[in-house]
Amino acid sequence: MDLALTTYLIVGATFVLYIGIAIWAKAGSTGEFYVAGKGVNPIANGMATAADWMSAASFISMAGLIAFLGYDASVYLMGWTGGYVLLALLLAPYLRKFGKFTVPEFIGDRFYSKTARVIAVIALIVASITYVIGQMKGIGVAFSRFLETSYEVGLFIGMAIVFFYAVIGGMKGITYTQIAQYCVMIFAYTIPAVFISLAITGNPLPQLGLGGTVSDGTYLLNKLDNILVDLGFSQYTAMKGSMLNMFFLTMSLMIGTAGLPHVIVRFFTVPRVRDARLSAGWTLIFIAILYTTAPAVGAMSFYNLINTVQPGPIGSEDGNLLYEDVPGWFSRWQETGLLQWEDKNDDGRIQYYDSNNPAFAPTAAEYGWEGNELTVDRDIMVMANPEIAQLPNWVIALTVAGGLAAALSTAAGLLMAISSSISHDLIKGVINPGISEKSELLAARIAMGSAVLVAGYLGLNPPGFAAQVVALAFGLAASSLFPVLMLGIFNRRMNSAGAIAGMLSGLTFTLIYVFTYKGWFFIPGTNTLPDTPEHWFMGIGPQAIGAIGALINVVVATLVSRATAPPPKDIQELVESIRVPRAS
Repeated sequence: MDLALTTYLIVGATFVLYIGIAIWAKAGSTGEFYVAGKGVNPIANGMATAADWMSAASFISMAGLIAFLGYDASVYLMGWTGGYVLLALLLAPYLRKFGKFTVPEFIGDRFYSKTARVIAVIALIVASITYVIGQMKGIGVAFSRFLETSYEVGLFIGMAIVFFYAVIGGMKGITYTQIAQYCVMIFAYTIPAVFISLAITGNPLPQLGLGGTVSDGTYLLNKLDNILVDLGFSQYTAMKGSMLNMFFLTMSLMIGTAGLPHVIVRFFTVPRVRDARLSAGWTLIFIAILYTTAPAVGAMSFYNLINTVQPGPIGSEDGNLLYEDVPGWFSRWQETGLLQWEDKNDDGRIQYYDSNNPAFAPTAAEYGWEGNELTVDRDIMVMANPEIAQLPNWVIALTVAGGLAAALSTAAGLLMAISSSISHDLIKGVINPGISEKSELLAARIAMGSAVLVAGYLGLNPPGFAAQVVALAFGLAASSLFPVLMLGIFNRRMNSAGAIAGMLSGLTFTLIYVFTYKGWFFIPGTNTLPDTPEHWFMGIGPQAIGAIGALINVVVATLVSRATAPPPKDIQELVESIRVPRAS
């Protein structure tokens, strides 16, 4: 059976499963639509939360970043996993004990202010829309190659699928769909990794294969270091960026993860506070399976790519691959536009090296090379990896299904967060408190449909790789939501004026900084400064600036709250009751 037919069958079967679950678990009330009726088993919720959290950035893009950045990409592993620990320990149990539907609802009640609630809605929508752009990029990448469509058509197909099962099922449908998507995702990620680890290192466990040896007895990471140095690149295991930027990027990803509303709301779906803690523990286990595999996938996929285009020693007759001899996967990915080759010296061979490295210029001149000829979109590495390693068609098709599951699961969770913030927090909480449950449910579905359209439109022109776009979203959540949630739980002196001032200052600063380097509303050409390290403030990039925004948020909120009247006594008692166990 050929690859196209196998892919259609496996991906089609998963889509039928998702839609069937959505129909079976159709939400009939606002409680089921927003928080699945608060009746989800902790283990099931842990699996659904893992799927919600492990987005296209985790499945598709993170290993691609690790492949091309090496050591520097470890910040994504540390930031995202560390952030989830913060969320599990410092926020989830307390917010679940508070017992409301959404993050803006907690902020509005805790800070006794509709204004604070509206600002929280705005911050949530800005962060979630930015995050969902990354998922749309992942959907487009997967569809464009394996279903043989353009990136745009693939994006529209993904939008339609998300629209159907998210709008019909709400949180109840999304939860059970995400359980199925986690199973698809984790098998799709680990099975190819096992095959490739066996082929390269002889070890079936990718986590151990990363530290293993290749056929000539050299350690895999040492081999990558040597190959890249020969091609003018920095060592794979060397730190290439700024230590300061790495620190702030790690912090931004950590506190951004802990402030992501679509993950926080998952802890409202379990029956009790104890279940929220259990759910958090199970989620960490389910996440660890993929996250401990990702470094091996990144290193091995890059090793396979280099060996494909550089089969012999540099400068030898067969050192660079003749374009007429490229394997089938190469030409198939070229058709998507995500892999490009330009024969700059008309020799018919593929030159891949760091043409920006002045020290390598004499070597390039000696062999008549006129610049790097190969451009690889980092987001294709995981999807192309099984093809590069010549794995069976069913494994390749399973990888496609896994990538789509990752993007669809997180997109649905984000759209749910956006929908509930508009219908429950804005319309019911502020504009029309007397709205009927039926009308609120209709408003939620309309809001979700509108969010799908906006996300799809922005996904047509993403401002970077999927993981980079997601990092921007984490920075926005870090600078706006996380500080006010932490202060709201652990600082009973924090009042509404401080919370409002903190959210506005942190979010405004971060947005202005991001738009300065990425363009206003991510429109190409509208940025005022080049997005390069030498132009960044103190070498801190847009993906890392959320940590500074969070610091500004905390400082402003604390100063303003100290300069204004303390919260009412009942609010201070509420804060104490959230933190103190019931038995006390």
